[in-house]
Amino acid sequence: MTKMTLAKALNAGLRRAMEDDPKVLLMGEDVGKLGGVFRITEGLQKDFGEDRVLDSPLAESGIIGTAVGLAMRGYRPVCEIQFDGFVYPAYDQIVSQVAKIHFRTRGAVRMPMVIRIPYGGGIGAVEHHSESPEAQFAHTPGLKVVTCSNPADGYVMIQQAIASDDPVIFFEPKRQYHSDKAEVDEGAELTAAAPLFTSKVVRPGSDVTLVAYGPMVKTCLKAAEAAAAEGRSIEVIDLRSLSPLDLGPVEESVRRTGRIVVAHEAHTNLGMGAEVAARISERCFYSLEAPVLRAGSYDTPYPPSRIEEDYLPDLDRVLDAVDRTFEF
Repeated sequence: MTKMTLAKALNAGLRRAMEDDPKVLLMGEDVGKLGGVFRITEGLQKDFGEDRVLDSPLAESGIIGTAVGLAMRGYRPVCEIQFDGFVYPAYDQIVSQVAKIHFRTRGAVRMPMVIRIPYGGGIGAVEHHSESPEAQFAHTPGLKVVTCSNPADGYVMIQQAIASDDPVIFFEPKRQYHSDKAEVDEGAELTAAAPLFTSKVVRPGSDVTLVAYGPMVKTCLKAAEAAAAEGRSIEVIDLRSLSPLDLGPVEESVRRTGRIVVAHEAHTNLGMGAEVAARISERCFYSLEAPVLRAGSYDTPYPPSRIEEDYLPDLDRVLDAVDRTFEF
């Protein structure tokens, strides 16, 4: 077991995947010599060579288009989109090609590709560098969409995504890259880990269910800790997979607690919380003591960095939603 940050855990996971399979390639802007702007791929070009860690031009559509051809020829490309807001030039390739080829060919052609996207706010970045576009990709049939929230999951999930024969959009919470360290078992077998497309209960509770993913998991755990000091027990569930959604643990929890709040950094309107709310309302209607509530960002474009902390859902906004569930 080694203590490491999320950035180091992802680096270690990529390294192990490349050691295990010579068909795994890394592609992106500055991923080679520089090691990526967040240093996620640091040292990999030096160890695996320029033929397997490719520095691309500043052309996201070209990165994904090239990766499509490589994947069709049996390689497993891992593409880095440097920042979340840069993904849109590649959006056409992703929704028109990556998501559809397996279906167009009636299963004859697989698309084993991972598209890594740093996402979310909290780093004081400029415009186009702090977005939460996950719902747009989760809404696209043919794509798998996952996001890690901690180093241990990051290490395992990136390897599981690379091993998948389906295209995986892998969202990484950039504010967590270099923050907390956690124990990571680098010798663990992937077969012993939780399957990629599953959710996890990360804090048991009995009074209300709090569902989150990515950067909001840490905030929700802090909210649960604060609530415990006042005698309220919050169960926190990390979704991890956004498409497909694994709501089994959420449903089981709601049938016990009768209350649920869904939190995410993305703006609330038509976000992932809306889909969770709809499904839980359908499946757990008679167990609910209150409406499904959501805590998210405001329905505006991402603001200048000096006011982003007012825009992003924080501890108080989450706890306010929790309090409101008990008013019904």
